[in-house]
Amino acid sequence: MIYVDADSCPVTDKVIDLASKQDLPVTLVKSYAHFSLKPLNERVDVVYVDQEKEASDYRIMRLIKPNDVLITADYGLASLALAKTPHIIHPRGTLYKKDTMDQLLQSRYLSSQVRKAGGRMKGPKAFTESDRAQFIDRFNHLLSRL
Repeated sequence: MIYVDADSCPVTDKVIDLASKQDLPVTLVKSYAHFSLKPLNERVDVVYVDQEKEASDYRIMRLIKPNDVLITADYGLASLALAKTPHIIHPRGTLYKKDTMDQLLQSRYLSSQVRKAGGRMKGPKAFTESDRAQFIDRFNHLLSRL
């Protein structure tokens, strides 16, 4: 099963396309604020959750099982999900690993401390076609290993 933290995932359509070519099921988890009537193929389920801050994360953690694949940009969710499955990928194509997670979480924590103190941080850089291509390459490689 492939799970997508889908509220703001820029590669959702690509995940669906690539998974359908291998006849793999996909579950999109997103808040009701992102409700859509867009028709999806029969191998795609959509799970809607409340708009509360971590509702999508909690639902994904209840659903995910060993050897499932998760696509998320959320370091906190990725950190928790690594206890259940090693197959977690960022929409830019980075594979999350236990040995680099502490550094990612520390960086996120320090940035939040700066913001709480009134400082400003740069936001994430714009998502590019190069990012998309890297994701596609690594996602395909990940799927071929499963």
